[in-house]
Amino acid sequence: QVQLVESGGGLVQTGGSLRLSCAASGRTFSTLAMAWFRQAPGKEREFVAAISLSAGSTVYADSVKGRFTISGGTTRNSVDLQMKSLKPEDTAVYYCAADDDYGSTWYLDRGEEYEFWGQGTQVTVSS
Repeated sequence: QVQLVESGGGLVQTGGSLRLSCAASGRTFSTLAMAWFRQAPGKEREFVAAISLSAGSTVYADSVKGRFTISGGTTRNSVDLQMKSLKPEDTAVYYCAADDDYGSTWYLDRGEEYEFWGQGTQVTVSS
């Protein structure tokens, strides 16, 4: 089993920045692919960004390209999401997800590909 712990959510004004972090513990002997998804009230969960930690490759949703950056964290099997130029429509609960890493990113935007999920952290962008 893998446990994911997210941190870094909060309240920010439009145009501001936040940094989310997610660290995996438990069965972490293998390198993970990690991702962020988000879900706003009344909406379906949507993909935000993902990274193959073994390959260093990333993939982003069109809505966040150029504003968000996903990167490996300071510890093994951890990931950061730097969010800039935040908009009110970025308001959501952000979830970290992880699964075995196969060195590719073509499938990493699919929620069903991830076995492990964090509890979520709230991001609120005020207008």
